[in-house]
Amino acid sequence: MNDYLRWLNHPLIDPEILSELKSLTDEKEIEDRFYQPLAFGTAGLRGIIGAGTNRMNKYTVRRATAGFARYLMNTNSQAHGQGVAIAYDSRHKSPEFAAEAAGVLAYYGIRVYLFKELRPTPMLSFAVRHLKAAGGIVITASHNPPEYNGYKVYGPDGAQLLPEPANRILNEIQQIEDELSIPVLSIDEGMAKGLIHLIGEEIDQAYIEKLRTLSFHPGVIKEMGDQLGIVFTPLHGTGNIPVRRILKELGFSRVHVVPEQEQPDPEFRTVSSPNPEERQAFDLALRLAEQVHADILIGTDPDADRVGVIVKHEDEYVALTGNQIGALLLYYSLEQKRLQGTLPENGVMLKTIVTSELGRQIASQYDVQTVDVLTGFKYIAEKIREYETSGRHSFVMGYEESYGYLLGDFVRDKDAVQASMMACEMAAYYKRQGLTLVDVLQQLFDKFGTYLEDLTSFTFQGKEGKEKMDAWMNKLREQPLTEVGGIKVSLNEDYQSGLHGLPPANVLKIHLADGSWIAVRPSGTEPKIKFYFGATGVNQEKAAQKIRKMKQEMLKLVV
Repeated sequence: MNDYLRWLNHPLIDPEILSELKSLTDEKEIEDRFYQPLAFGTAGLRGIIGAGTNRMNKYTVRRATAGFARYLMNTNSQAHGQGVAIAYDSRHKSPEFAAEAAGVLAYYGIRVYLFKELRPTPMLSFAVRHLKAAGGIVITASHNPPEYNGYKVYGPDGAQLLPEPANRILNEIQQIEDELSIPVLSIDEGMAKGLIHLIGEEIDQAYIEKLRTLSFHPGVIKEMGDQLGIVFTPLHGTGNIPVRRILKELGFSRVHVVPEQEQPDPEFRTVSSPNPEERQAFDLALRLAEQVHADILIGTDPDADRVGVIVKHEDEYVALTGNQIGALLLYYSLEQKRLQGTLPENGVMLKTIVTSELGRQIASQYDVQTVDVLTGFKYIAEKIREYETSGRHSFVMGYEESYGYLLGDFVRDKDAVQASMMACEMAAYYKRQGLTLVDVLQQLFDKFGTYLEDLTSFTFQGKEGKEKMDAWMNKLREQPLTEVGGIKVSLNEDYQSGLHGLPPANVLKIHLADGSWIAVRPSGTEPKIKFYFGATGVNQEKAAQKIRKMKQEMLKLVV
């Protein structure tokens, strides 16, 4: 209540926020808004927009940015001149929060490169690298509900922060006692002082040129560009312009954009969730696909770092999973490199520990090593940097089951623009051979066995939820499973102890004797456990049976 009164009576409080505070009558609501500062972690800030220390607003953004500015000045003597790049998405308050961040950095004398209009998250990563900036900020809450926004920080390599620098920034943030008094320059003041620079077209052009270098078959696209029917939805987000531009420039002429979802809309009115992992997000795209006889549908999430793909196969539209899209992109890339004689020596494919094992099987056929990392694309980026420095491996691709892919390391985060472009090229290449992507996936299954994965979560109810969840995880550690559904456990892996050279993480992975596996990962922010399942079988139905059995057994244990 002290912070609530401090905000209510502060002489510098914003009138709009003051009005919101005065309208609050529910004590529980007030407590929820002020009982803690909005948590800052490796993913930065994320929360509901509104007044309060535990909400996303101009003051929490200023506080985080002041902490970031102090961190930069303490760790990088060149930070003032190198500057920070800032991008934002289509959400409520995103342009305003980006301007606040720019104004705080400018007050500290740090140069700012601020995108004039909304841009995808991967383009922020690219901009940091292209401009040789000291870091980056992107205002986004990915595919969260409309009332949310967020704030992500990037390092000089264009990757999201690892725990160590994130903790150092948090330490700086925690030393700021009055977030309402943090000085900030307006955009006009910052520009007049030569500190804030608006960016856009030059970065776009440089990024598009890099994207073009990823194409294996410009000639095939020119030949097939008017034959491949593409439906694209940016789901009211940032992917609209860059995805359409690269597809057009490569020569795809039958690109149909879902008109109701083309323009930015912070309310995401046409979907229950702007998440391309969910088929409902494609309802309007599927309706359009039927009308235009599309071969492939692609949908990017609001900040265009993740993409979903649906393909037409035998008169039906089949949604591919994140694992399947990743396997297809990997196979296509490696096979084309082999055919063109550009497969690197000591090639490496990077994936997360909860991502399908099919990718490992594919990579091994091309003498490419697979390295597993913890969940989160920042760990894939960390390995890219490590191998770039040591020269030990050449990066060929990185991906995770949650629909995030990276093919060209000129970006250091998952990139839905890259993946959209390559999915369309891949579809055109195989259509020329009379194949769909489902056919190609079946060829992979015929060669390596059918791989199937699933994800489910269990939420613990009530105030004691987190304690119950922690107790359940402890029990699983102290009394490891010896069998699941009648199948013997061959190996229990506890990543808490820092397995395989990875940082410690609260993840358990259970390997079964038949090649199936289960990963158990509690949420760090809510009383919820995620269960990841992977199975192989002679066909889809056999693999699906194994997953159903594992799921039943694990949920029985939790309840």
